[in-house]
Amino acid sequence: MMERHEPPFRLVMPGRVYRNEAVSSRSNCFFHQIEGLYVDKNVTFADLKQTLYYFVQQFFGEGTKIRFRSSYFPFTEPSAEMDIWAGTETEENKRLTKGTGWLEVLGCGMVHPNVLKACNIDPEVYTGFAFGMGIDRITMLKYGIHDIRDLFVNDTRMLSQFKDL
Repeated sequence: MMERHEPPFRLVMPGRVYRNEAVSSRSNCFFHQIEGLYVDKNVTFADLKQTLYYFVQQFFGEGTKIRFRSSYFPFTEPSAEMDIWAGTETEENKRLTKGTGWLEVLGCGMVHPNVLKACNIDPEVYTGFAFGMGIDRITMLKYGIHDIRDLFVNDTRMLSQFKDL
């Protein structure tokens, strides 16, 4: 799309992601993701952070704690991971967060200038940000699910606890 159209772009795209990873309470060999892309003039990392912060406050409630950690992704620079505070009050939360209280929910960053150039977009004029958010982890945090595998076992008892939503 970026190659065929002129900015600005504001895109949100869902999909399934497969990866070679051991299955555990916090990770699976596949997950569902929403990717976002925003390209326009004068887009900054502050715009990215504020967009994600606003989403978290609206989805989880005011006062939800988040943090950004620097990271590496090949198509963004600078890149970061965003974590949400899940707490350490319960053994389930300790296991889910590896004892830190934080759970990573997305990767993000500023679109690398070489990506823009490859799409015939002038990186001197346009900038942008991108993110990939794991829907499964967001769901776990929102509804207090402590094992990601529960989302995929097709047990109606798991679903029946959400009948009032």
